[in-house]
Amino acid sequence: MDPNFDGEALEPDGWMWVRGVDYVADWRSAVDAATELKGAMDEAGIDTTEIMSTASTTTDGSGVLRLSLPVEAALALANAAREEALRWRKAGA
Repeated sequence: MDPNFDGEALEPDGWMWVRGVDYVADWRSAVDAATELKGAMDEAGIDTTEIMSTASTTTDGSGVLRLSLPVEAALALANAAREEALRWRKAGA
């Protein structure tokens, strides 16, 4: 999972820019979120080699992370999340 643009060109003319909005900060947060997600998935034993991510922002500057992942990775992520939720419930948290 590469937190970069995966070779896609940045197209600023395709965005609506609002004066005074810091788009870069939340874009950077989205890039960092991609790195965190990949690390967590790696730790859970999920193969991330086929996962692609694109960091972006909305018109208000909020960070967005778009993922493209194989069905197997999506199911493994869902299973890991369910197992963790069950573990927390059993622990009374």
